[in-house]
Amino acid sequence: MDNLKQLGDLKKMRDQAMEVQKLLAGIKITVEHKGVTVVMTADQKVVSISGDNNLDKVAEAVNEALKQSQKVAAEEMKPLMGGMGLPGM
Repeated sequence: MDNLKQLGDLKKMRDQAMEVQKLLAGIKITVEHKGVTVVMTADQKVVSISGDNNLDKVAEAVNEALKQSQKVAAEEMKPLMGGMGLPGM
């Protein structure tokens, strides 16, 4: 019976992870950095990049958007983790 409970628990965790993924896909983060605007979802998909065409500035803006999307994702996942205290979260 223990194996069946474990399977049920795994399915529940998988379903919760899928819910969080859908939630993250719906959250948009806009970062303006050195004349470049990056719009990215919290699941780290770039929606748009506009502004200065300098590649260094674009890379900096994308990296800043990634950092912010990671922070949002970590906050959204806290309830799912149930206080597991994973490093970096």
